[in-house]
Amino acid sequence: MNKLITLEESVSKVKDGMSIMVGGFLAVGSPCKIIDGLVEKGIKDLTIICSDTSYVDRGVGKLVVNNQVKKVITSHIGTNAETGRRMNAGELDVELVPQGTLAERIRCGGAGLGGFLTPTGIGTIVEEGKEKFTVDGKEYILEKPLKADIAIIFGSKVDTRGNVYYNYSTRNFNPLMATAADMVIVEAESLAEVGEIDPNHVMTPGIFVDYIVKEDK
Repeated sequence: MNKLITLEESVSKVKDGMSIMVGGFLAVGSPCKIIDGLVEKGIKDLTIICSDTSYVDRGVGKLVVNNQVKKVITSHIGTNAETGRRMNAGELDVELVPQGTLAERIRCGGAGLGGFLTPTGIGTIVEEGKEKFTVDGKEYILEKPLKADIAIIFGSKVDTRGNVYYNYSTRNFNPLMATAADMVIVEAESLAEVGEIDPNHVMTPGIFVDYIVKEDK
C-alpha cells in the first residue's frame, strides 16, 4: 500500500465535527503544515485533543483563533489567551485534564482498556461527575479512555511504510496518539526508504500509520 499523500489530500480527510488528536507540545513536534491546511480550508466544529493550545499564531492555536474548534480536551491553555477568552465567554468548551492523566487516557484508548484509577484530582473539580473507588484505603478517580476519529502527528524521520522516528522532545504525545485514533496521518520532516531507519530507533511502527505527508519546505 502506498501511504504517501499530498497535503491537500490529508486535509480532505478531515470533516466538520470530527474529533482530532494533534501531537506536539507548544507546537514542538506538531504537524504545523497540516494544521495550516485545516485553517485554510476552514473545517469547523472540531473537537481537538492535545497537550496544550499552543500560541495564537502557532500550531493548534491557529484553529482556536480561526473559530474552528467547538471543544478542546487539553492540559494547558495559559500560552494562548484566545483559548481562555473564548472559554470564559462561553464560545468554547474546554475540558482541562492533568497532563499525566491526559497521556494515560490516550494510552488507555490505544490499548483498548476501559480506563484507569488515579488519585490525581481527588478533592478538586477534576473529580466532579466521575466515579470514585477506594483501594486499600486510598481513594481514586476512574478516568476513562480517549480516542479520536483522526490523529495528526509529526515525525522527524518517516520511512515509506510509516515507521516513525521522533527527534528529542518532538516525541512528546505523538506515539501515544498514533495508537488511539481510527486514522493516523503523519507529517514527515524527512522521508526515508524502508531500512534506512534503524529498527531500534523506530518509535511508532508503521502498522499504526495510515498516511504520510511530505511537503517540500
